Amino acid sequence: MRFRVQLALSAAVLLAGLLIAPARSSLAAQPTPTQTATSMPVPGSGAVGPDSFPAGVNPLTGLPVKNPKNLDLPPALVSITNFPVTARPQAGLSYSPFVFELYIGEGMTRFLAMFYGDFPSEADLNPQNGADSAVTVDYTVGPVRSGRLTYEPIRKQYGGFLVMASAWSGVAANLSQFTNVFGSDNSDVNSAMIKVTDLEKIAEKNQSSLYGKANLNAYRFDPQPPAGGVAGTRVWIPYNYLNQVIWRYDPASGAYLRYQDDADGKTFLQAADRLTKQPLAFENVVILFAKHTAKAETLIDVDLMYQNPQKALIFRDGKMYEAFWTTKNEAYERTTGKLRPIRFVDGQGNPFALKPGQTWVELVPTYTPYYETVDSELYSDMARQKPGSGSWAVRFYAPKVQK
Repeated sequence: MRFRVQLALSAAVLLAGLLIAPARSSLAAQPTPTQTATSMPVPGSGAVGPDSFPAGVNPLTGLPVKNPKNLDLPPALVSITNFPVTARPQAGLSYSPFVFELYIGEGMTRFLAMFYGDFPSEADLNPQNGADSAVTVDYTVGPVRSGRLTYEPIRKQYGGFLVMASAWSGVAANLSQFTNVFGSDNSDVNSAMIKVTDLEKIAEKNQSSLYGKANLNAYRFDPQPPAGGVAGTRVWIPYNYLNQVIWRYDPASGAYLRYQDDADGKTFLQAADRLTKQPLAFENVVILFAKHTAKAETLIDVDLMYQNPQKALIFRDGKMYEAFWTTKNEAYERTTGKLRPIRFVDGQGNPFALKPGQTWVELVPTYTPYYETVDSELYSDMARQKPGSGSWAVRFYAPKVQK
């Protein structure tokens, strides 16, 4: 695997961009299907959404926020690097309601992390200092890297703005509502970071250019797991031999913990947040199957707009559910002309109930096979199928460049 480094860093330009750029026009056989998820609400269960949420509840997590005023701001979608490995651990991911991991070519993946609701603060990270402490720390998020084509449909669907470390001109021409941030050290590809206070300022300053408050009411959250599903305590995704991701269910926290090989194909390290020093723990892990188009080795687009229900695997509470995702136009889109976020539905078209908390989305091509395998970290063991193990393999194959 080659690590391509693109640096357009200028120390003098940490505008962290309080201005946003103006908008531009813009296999193998599958296994026997498991029981289809049924996610109708359970009376008295504390379920919320998708059509409305109690005051102060984040529609992207189903949980209360500490500062309800933040819910009036548009989401910030930050391009965060995953390679080279010196970028790890990244800063701020544990505060992201939704993280999208997408393939960017040459065996690598990158994160588009959403920040909406609560932001990292001194009171959270150092509770002993208290909210009124004289200690003031301006935390940073990142490392921030360049923009990608797939960012634009996600940005549109969530009504937010992008933060990136510039982009190749052919990509930038297809992106809108973005802010560029630049590093402070030309010799360090990981030096581009953005201050949390700047994220908030950008959102406040440019809210009017984002056509009003976005409608993020798209998800149902229920502490009670849906009926159906099968054991799903582990999911193994090899984007490349030197880029393997494993999510393991942790019953103590009720969330999935992320592990990734150290770019050597065998040494799996637990992912953590640089800010909190705590492991990354996400209540929901979604495998989203979508059409990938490789226009060049590192120029890959994913078709996410106006899609009828397509396959998704949803992991929550140690179970795996075969469900669907959709962005099709419905009554809301037809009457308002606006978009809504990616939605998850069951086999009957009902909203699939996520677990209250955070969601990590892994984007894979439509042809990607998946099956139960042995609980191992040895790459050669992944081919061994073991039905009923609850340990799932999602065999990623990179899209071929179109001639």
